[in-house]
Amino acid sequence: MAFAEALSDDGSLTGRGSPVMRGSVTGAMTTVGGIGHTLPYLISDFHIATAVAAVVVIIELAVISWIRKKYMDTSLVRAAMQVALGGALVFAAGILIGSS
Repeated sequence: MAFAEALSDDGSLTGRGSPVMRGSVTGAMTTVGGIGHTLPYLISDFHIATAVAAVVVIIELAVISWIRKKYMDTSLVRAAMQVALGGALVFAAGILIGSS
């Protein structure tokens, strides 16, 4: 993801900053998100680990909604709905992949 973001443009057209900075931020946040989803499964009880992971995901989605509101001029309700729909699609894809 970081590599694709860094290669997407040089920042002059979109004004989104340098490719190295965008790639670094995207890579770091992807890593933090992945660790947040994965580390709870070091807990030996599967049900507790899943509950902790669900709380982590809810917090992550709330933070993404806040970032969209603050930096992308989206209303909080609209941002939350967009993020919730995206999260639901990812969840459904995971269920479909996991049950195949």
